[in-house]
This record gives sequence, C-alpha cells and structure tokens, in this order.
Amino acid sequence: MERKIYLDNASTTYVSNEVMTEMLPCFNTIYGNAGSLHSLGREAVAIIDRARDRVKNAINAAKANEIYFTSGGTEADNWALIGVAHANANKGKHIITSSIEHHAVLHACEQLQKEGFEITYLPVDKHGLVDLAELLHAIRKDTILISVMTVNNEVGTIQNVKAIAKIAHDYKILFHTDAVQAIGHVKMDVQDMEIDLMSMSAHKIHGPKGVGALYVKNGVRIDPITFGGISQERGKRSGTENVPGIAGFGKAIEIATRNIAVTNAKLKSIRDYFLEKLAEKVEYYQVNGHPQQKSNAIANVSFYGIEGESILMLLDMAGICVSTASACTSRSLLPSHVLQAMGVPDEIAQGSVRFSFGTNISKSDVDYVIDQLQKVVAQLRAISPIQPEKEVKKNVQ
Repeated sequence: MERKIYLDNASTTYVSNEVMTEMLPCFNTIYGNAGSLHSLGREAVAIIDRARDRVKNAINAAKANEIYFTSGGTEADNWALIGVAHANANKGKHIITSSIEHHAVLHACEQLQKEGFEITYLPVDKHGLVDLAELLHAIRKDTILISVMTVNNEVGTIQNVKAIAKIAHDYKILFHTDAVQAIGHVKMDVQDMEIDLMSMSAHKIHGPKGVGALYVKNGVRIDPITFGGISQERGKRSGTENVPGIAGFGKAIEIATRNIAVTNAKLKSIRDYFLEKLAEKVEYYQVNGHPQQKSNAIANVSFYGIEGESILMLLDMAGICVSTASACTSRSLLPSHVLQAMGVPDEIAQGSVRFSFGTNISKSDVDYVIDQLQKVVAQLRAISPIQPEKEVKKNVQ
C-alpha cells in the first residue's frame, strides 16, 4: 500500500474517535430540532448547552451565553467585523487590522469599505509581528475596533495579543482576534487577555467541518448578519442549529485545551526534527515566520529557484500532503499576501511550502518526507533556469 503522510493540519484535521462518538447519537437517536418544544427538541437543546459550557470552560469565558455557534471561522470573522461595525457606526467608522489576516477578515473589511468605513492595515516586520508603535500611531478618535489574529495560519507567528488588547482598551476600542489556528496550541484565556470577541473553528482541532463559534463578551454591541430566526442563538445568529457539529466541537475543544501541554511538546519535537533533517539534506531555502514566537504546528519554508506548487504536486505523487498557503487561497497563483507583507520577494515567496504537523506524525514519517523532498527539490532545480547558489546564501533560518 502506498505510504500516506498528511502534513496539512493547518488546513484541516481528521475527526478523532472521541469526537465521532460524541456526535453519533445526534444523527439517529437525539435528532430533534433544537427549536422544537417536544422531548427530542429539548434533548437537542441539552446537547448544545453542554457544548456551550465546554467552549466557555476551554477559553475561560465568564458565562456560557457569551458563546455563539457559527458555521465556522469564516462566518465568525465576518460576523465580528461586520456585526460590530454596524452596531457601533454611530461612534465611528474606522477599523484597524493587520496586513496578514486571514481573508475572512480582509474581505469583510473590503465589504465595510464599500459601505463607507475606513480600514487601516497595519504592516508587520520580517517575522510577521505587528509593531505596537505602528498600532498606537494608527488609532484615531473614531476607531471602533481592532482585529489582529493570534496565530498566523501560513507562517505560525504568534502575535502579542494581550498587549494589543490592552492598548485597544486604553483607548476604549473593542478588540477581536481570530484564534482559529491558536486553539489547542496557545492557551486562550479571554478574561486574562482582555479579548472582547474571538473566532474559533472545530475542524482545526480534530472536530467536524462546518461548525465554529464566536465569543462575544457580554455588553459588546454586535448586530446579526443572518436573519430568519428569533430564538436561535438568542436572536443573534439565525439558522437551525447544527447539533451534531456543535456536539463535536464542544468535545474537540475540551480535548484540545486539556491536552495542550502534551500536544505542544510532541509538535515541537517533530517540527524541530524536521528542520534539523531539512538542514542536513537540502540547500538554499529559508524558514519564514518568527524564530521563537511561533506555533509548533507550522513550518513555512521557501525553496529558492523553484515553485512551491511544483513541489506540492511531486510530493503528493509520493504520498505526502502539504500546501503552499492557506487552504482558502491555495488554488490562487498569486504570491502569498502574508509573505509579501513580511517583505519576502515574490520570486522567493513563489517557492514556499507550508508543512503543518499533527501529533500522529513520527520521526520515521519525517525521515521519509525529507528523503522525498530532497529528491523533489533536486529534480526541479535541475530543470530550473534559476541557479540559487549564485544568488543566495546556503540556508536562511
């Protein structure tokens, strides 16, 4: 049987057995609509309430009613940006975000610009970190929201979220963070970190696709962006509740946050081993992102003189699954907006591959990946018109 090694966990993860066990009764036993008043409907409500409590406990929210279930991280990001903007437009129409956000935030900002809102896109340094001085300089009297992601989905850089939230509140501005890549890797305590709104998604933490949540601190004004139901999610998010997905999300986030120390230790060991072997076998590349302040799950590597898409396709033929960027933009031929914002030249950014690890990856798997990667890089460079040894240093970490 062909060997299969999955190194695209930042895109999505498999659903764990524990999560599947939690979900199964919701399909054929407790299958009622949570909006129904009969016994099966009430049992569905009880499942949702349990999941909401689990999410609350995982992020240390003050109350369970601060958790609103969504169809995933994209909807949560859209709702946070557009819902807050609409609800607070009388206070101001200026929003600050970073230039390396997920497109769920960036495109929501573009929509708001069409509606007359002004957006400031903060630059980042070569490691992908937002400069706090730049943030302070960008704040205006009419600024109503600052949105900066916790962990970047392409390079893994971890932002100074607590410090950014503190600055926001010093100026009486709301703070939102996209924590989709952070849950299970970074301890997210919304009270300690002073977060007002936070987006989450289940399928990054061995939960099902198509379900996520938005944490909204009590007292924060936010308008709905979906309409049609007055009882669902306390009148804030219309649509029949995805009871199986919500049950799975609740279990997944409980497991992910409970095991965070063990998971991080395992992922760091595998990631470090991968980079160590990469340095031994492959020449002329650079690792993108912050060298220390980063997620242990992601290694973004630019290989000089060749295209990342070609590397991906040849690795796929060898049974290795990787990506060149976010799954939401992987079919685009344009260079990564994240790497461009970090100052990586387009010709180098085009050679970038994201390796994102799971705890089921062994050192033997890494050895196989490196062996295949060495062959693929050599094969592509043999036919490339660019000779990297004439232009760059051997390895840039």
